[in-house]
Order: sequence, then structure tokens, then C-alpha cells
Amino acid sequence: MESRSIFSEIANTAGFGFSVIGDDEFERIHLATLEIMRTTGLHVGDDEALDILDGAGAIVDRKTKTVKFPAYLVEDCIRSAPPNIVQYGRDPKNDVFLGGKRVNFCTFGQGVSVMDTDGTVRSSKLHDVGQAARLADAMEEVNVCERSLTAGDAPEYVAPVWEAEIVFANTSKHTVYGPGNGWRAGKIIKMAQAIAGGEDALRERPICTINCSPTSPLSLDEPCCTGIMTAARAGVPCNLISMVMAGASGPITLAGSLVVHNCEILAGIVLHQLTCKGAPVIYGCSSLMFDLKLMGTPVGSPECGMLNAAAPVMAQKYMLPSFSAGG
Repeated sequence: MESRSIFSEIANTAGFGFSVIGDDEFERIHLATLEIMRTTGLHVGDDEALDILDGAGAIVDRKTKTVKFPAYLVEDCIRSAPPNIVQYGRDPKNDVFLGGKRVNFCTFGQGVSVMDTDGTVRSSKLHDVGQAARLADAMEEVNVCERSLTAGDAPEYVAPVWEAEIVFANTSKHTVYGPGNGWRAGKIIKMAQAIAGGEDALRERPICTINCSPTSPLSLDEPCCTGIMTAARAGVPCNLISMVMAGASGPITLAGSLVVHNCEILAGIVLHQLTCKGAPVIYGCSSLMFDLKLMGTPVGSPECGMLNAAAPVMAQKYMLPSFSAGG
């Protein structure tokens, strides 16, 4: 694989941008991230993931399941991740390119209630999940369809699999799922393989993305690890989405929470790339602030917008495609 520098100049990349952090800030955040990953480490909850990291040179404490990441290992895995990926639609006219400063729009999940036309609010059901996907399919403004609602009438353990089946059936756009663990991710990928025409066909044109979320602060639990490894082995994009809450699961300062966020994403990328070098991965963000007075997480706050504007800048500096929550 061709080598590339993670510090490559990107100022000339086409597109309008809002520079939340500059080169100096990026370098300080990056170096702080490497220091924490090397000295404090992260909790990694899955034994197979520990084996993979141990074999690659990470320092693994089996008793506490704490992993410390040497800087060279982190940067090598960043370099091996593709700088651009395509989120393929079932219909090729809906293919979406991710990379640089290109901006696309995706629905986000997942709601647990719907309001009917008569104003009645009720729990969402499997039928609603399919209808939301059909609506997203019809909207030109939406490029990618993430399952937007929860199937409250489905058995909890398999609900994400049921939701994936009905979303696949109601859109020709690229689809995104948060399965919650590797077993459910595998079932969803099996469905995608059947639709695409087989394992190799899906690897050539992956029509779905698997979301995997670390647990802040500084933890890749077992479901997250198994999801990451399953997606990497299948060759489908893995969107790593950290959800640090500044003032609760992260430092009160936005810069400090961004460091925690970065540690979690880069640790996920290391595991992902060690599982399958060159597999498509996305630097995701849904981090926000915690309101210490109201004890809530206001997604419309300026701090939420600032964190989700800073994360794509970090991704661009690393030459990685990104995903960011819009609030």
C-alpha cells in the first residue's frame, strides 16, 4: 500500500470550510492524544481484540484489560486507513463519495416515538422504521439513509436486525446501522451480502455502513470491539462515533473532551486496521456538552456545534473521511 503522511497539507482542498482549530491546535491535541494512549491507555473489553493488539506491539494488561498504544502503532494504522471511501447505494446513481471537504447529508438515529397526523404521540414500531426509510429515499436532500426510528414492537435483542431488513427493503440509497455488537452486525452484513450478490460482491460495493461507538471515557467495550472487527473483516465501512459529554464523561473544556474523543476514535481505528489493513473506516463524532445545572445534554448548544465542527478538521488532518452529528 502506498505510504502517505498524516500531516499532509490540505489547505487547497476544494470546498467551503469553517476552521475551528488551526495547525498548532491540531498538533497539540494530537500529541496529547498520543501521550494519553501511551501512558494511560484505554480499556478494551474483548479478549480477541486484546490478542490482536498484543500481537501488534501494544502493551496489554490482561487482568485489567487496559491497553497502552505506542505512538508508532497509532500513526501506522492511521496511514493504512483509506483517505477516501464510497458509500455505495443499491442503485449506483445513489453512490456517495466521502473524503476531503465534501459534504453529504444523512438521516440520524434513532428516535423512539412518532407523532401521527392527528397529533397523537406513540412509540415507534417496525412499520414506522420502513416508512421513515422510504421518506429518506424520496428526499433528494438526503444522500445516505440511517435507520431513523426504533422498532418498539420487535424483540429487543434482535430489533436492529429487524430494522435493517425493513430499511433495506425501502431504500435504494446507502444504509447505516448501529447494531450494538458483532453478532447483530454479522446478521446485517449477511443480509447485505444476499442483496449485493455474495460476499465478494459486497466487498466490491458495500451498500451499508456499521456504526460502532466507544464508551466514554476511554473504553472500547466488548460489543464495540466485536462490531469493529466484524465490519473490518467484511470490508464494509465502519463509522466510529464517540459520544463524549464535556463535563461528565470528558473534561469540562472542549479541547480536553476533544482529546478524549480523539483517543477513543484512534484506538478504534488501530483495532480496525489491525483486523484488516486498508478496510474502510470513518472518523465519526456525536460528542456534546453536559449541562451541569439541568443534568441534560442539549444537542442544540453552541458547544455541541463546536465539537462536531472540530472533529471533521481532525479527520481532514489525518486524511480520513468523517461523519459529524448536526444536532
